Amino acid sequence: MEFLQSVLDFFLNLDQHLFTMIVDYGVWIYLILFLIIFVETGLVVMPFLPGDSLLFAAGTFCAGVIGSTGETASLNLWLILGLLTVAAITGDSLNYYLGKNLGLKMLNWKFRGNRLVNPKYIEQTQDFYKKNGPKTIIIARFVPIVRTFAPFVAGIGSMNYSTFFRFNIIGGIIWVFSLTLLGYFFGNIPIVQENFETVIFGIIGISILPMVWEFINAKFIKKQDKA
Repeated sequence: MEFLQSVLDFFLNLDQHLFTMIVDYGVWIYLILFLIIFVETGLVVMPFLPGDSLLFAAGTFCAGVIGSTGETASLNLWLILGLLTVAAITGDSLNYYLGKNLGLKMLNWKFRGNRLVNPKYIEQTQDFYKKNGPKTIIIARFVPIVRTFAPFVAGIGSMNYSTFFRFNIIGGIIWVFSLTLLGYFFGNIPIVQENFETVIFGIIGISILPMVWEFINAKFIKKQDKA
């Protein structure tokens, strides 16, 4: 429970934590951000790490953020775009490899009597995958949880790797560039800074809209069409 509270606190106060990390760790912050994005996309048991919100926040700091003491924390925009794009692409590639070679075994791994990978998430991703085909690799980038499981499921289903990798590159570039640049251009607007927590929730909410639409479409619209 304490761990989950720490993760939630990191989410809700992402701007404050990132400011402190940039000041305290200097250039090492680039490695830290790389690893967070790589692990969030590359390890199927880590879907709770920040993805969309972290990219937006990183973009905000690329424009420079002045703290309460007058100290400025900033990141290099082009370095962030390049590193985090590589992290997203290689993370998905690792996840595909794990799904293809260890997928069925990993689904049965347990910790303290509970499965490390919730079968419900796999089923949701499989349904999403069947309806949208290879483009799911791109769409899933913007859907928390599904983003982590989509390449894993692609590996389990033995999706052609060249096809997967092509969509992986396109999706990784669009995901990282769009959210980072949104933060870069809009993150320092006073109303955004004053309501950063609300903005983060808004980003998460927008990110899950594709899955909400699929649920509504499957439960209500298609049922009405059949009737």
